[in-house]
Amino acid sequence: MPTQSNEPVVEALAELLASSYTLYLKTHNYHWNVTGPMFTTLHTLFEEQYTELALAVDEIAERIRTLGAFAPASFTAFAELSVVSEETGHPKAEEMIRVLVADQQAISDAAQRVIEAAEAANDSASEDLGTRRMDIHEKNAWMLRSHLE
Repeated sequence: MPTQSNEPVVEALAELLASSYTLYLKTHNYHWNVTGPMFTTLHTLFEEQYTELALAVDEIAERIRTLGAFAPASFTAFAELSVVSEETGHPKAEEMIRVLVADQQAISDAAQRVIEAAEAANDSASEDLGTRRMDIHEKNAWMLRSHLE
């Protein structure tokens, strides 16, 4: 059970976990369904990004467990906690990119909330995790945006 002092960290990590898992699913969806002249490039880029996210969700969930809480682990919980919405349609390649750029930024913002909560709780391990996640999502957004120029 989380202590009162790390409860805000756990809540921020749970949001980051749910958002990351939702982005994993969306990016995998786009990998499977992208079409058009950018197919090969985007198919490969999306695979790189969802593969990285698959590892990230495990690290985030294990940090939540380390802090004494249970990690959210259902689609229902993820839908409630995520700052990223699931994809139910079939957008064109450029729209996929625009959506993913916005989602990467939203998760970067979620990682910033982890950093802030961790700083307040004097939890350097969670702060480091948040910093690394923010760096990755900012870089992913830049890589995606570069396809729109």
